[in-house]
Amino acid sequence: MILTILNYVALILCGYFLGNISSAKLISRIKHDDITKHGSGNPGSMNMLRTFGFKYGILTLLFDALKGTIPALLGFFMFGGDASNELSFIGLYIGGASAVVGHCFPVFYKFKGGKGVATMLGMFAVAEPYWAIIVFVVCFLYLVIFDYGALASFLFITSLTVIEGYKFHDNIVITILLFCLYFLMWFMHRGNITRLLVGKENKVNFIDKLKKIGAKKEEKLSLKQRKQIKKENTKKEKEREIG
Repeated sequence: MILTILNYVALILCGYFLGNISSAKLISRIKHDDITKHGSGNPGSMNMLRTFGFKYGILTLLFDALKGTIPALLGFFMFGGDASNELSFIGLYIGGASAVVGHCFPVFYKFKGGKGVATMLGMFAVAEPYWAIIVFVVCFLYLVIFDYGALASFLFITSLTVIEGYKFHDNIVITILLFCLYFLMWFMHRGNITRLLVGKENKVNFIDKLKKIGAKKEEKLSLKQRKQIKKENTKKEKEREIG
């Protein structure tokens, strides 16, 4: 009994402190900048994408998702590692939920963190990988078409919460954990909800981002070609001088 309690405490602490690691802040610091001073000020993948571009937005998404995946997997295997045993899923959701809370309220950053969607994505990817992939693709397409990241986040978390809630509707512990995570998601997006209602929500135009990437590649290629032409001309001039 005592060992089980200690395992839960260790899992919660591990998940929470792993969630404290801010991928957005670390990546923006590498770029000698601070993501909290740009856009919405949120240290998350959407603000990173709007501020620094597609590549850094995706990197932030992947790293934040891993923060949910690792403690969820740890909890799953700590308490049985059996897909037919609900105790394993309780461990999974406790580990994942701890990481989400750590991401949203990191003690290392005075309890001012991100909104937790990417970390929930990592957690749900462990609990329900096939559904997580399907819903993620649908939400990504929605984001590409309509440009509203907050609405795509609501759609993703709501869909996975309903799927998992139906699957574990007889398990009161998992039901409570899912409800708390769902409520936390809405709470963390309260600013987005207000901006959506007044028509001032920030947009993410993926098409423009991809066009900018293409333009930068063309610019680099053009610069490389100009250098090559200049080099060849210099070589020909030297040959003429020798001749």
